[in-house]
Amino acid sequence: MRFSDRVALITGGGRGIGAATAQLLAREGAKVIVSDMDVAPAQEVAGPIGGLAVACDVTSRDQVEAMVERALSEFGRLDVLVCCAGVIRDNLLFKMTDEDWDLVIDTHLKGTFLCARAAQKTMVERKYGKMVFLSSTSALGNRGQANYSTAKAGLQGMARTLAIELGPFNVNVNTVAPGFVETRMTRATAERMGIDFETFKQGAALQIPLGRIGQPEDIASVIAFLCSDESSFVSGQTIYVRGGP
Repeated sequence: MRFSDRVALITGGGRGIGAATAQLLAREGAKVIVSDMDVAPAQEVAGPIGGLAVACDVTSRDQVEAMVERALSEFGRLDVLVCCAGVIRDNLLFKMTDEDWDLVIDTHLKGTFLCARAAQKTMVERKYGKMVFLSSTSALGNRGQANYSTAKAGLQGMARTLAIELGPFNVNVNTVAPGFVETRMTRATAERMGIDFETFKQGAALQIPLGRIGQPEDIASVIAFLCSDESSFVSGQTIYVRGGP
């Protein structure tokens, strides 16, 4: 019960890695606010774990600030912020539209910035907080993902900077960068490439030293470590969770 008496806010918590993280933190004692663009998937996750479901467009400052205020009014505190909200709009550079660039950059970078800025106020006041941003191995570069790769690399820089700024107030900020994980997003990538998803997963597993692809729970366990007091001396780091170096 590493998270007894802790309150955690998970954006993008209605599906995939965000949902697995919400479920794990709740099992270990946390009160969890599950946020998603649509309230229905958030409710599906929050209901069984006794959490609070909130609909929020993380690119809207007003909605983000209202979400944090609601967390504080419901639970009186906010100890953990995990930013998993994200989208993909993959395409080669010459085909990528302004709208595809803006949506991905705004959702990942602006959304995380707005959430972190809103959450830090109460964390700084209480001199305690954990923030984890979801990056990706795509931060190292990936064909057809100029927008997504840029956003995921930017989150690593944001985490390092916030670790420096917020460290004096006992707030830890880190990123987790998954490799290939079986989610709706990787299924969408297979569809974009015109590849059967099972074939896509098998091909990915052949390139991973551990010989298998990741599951949302694999990533959630690392996020939970970074949100716990076991990682109290870890800040400004990026942990690649990819089944190999």
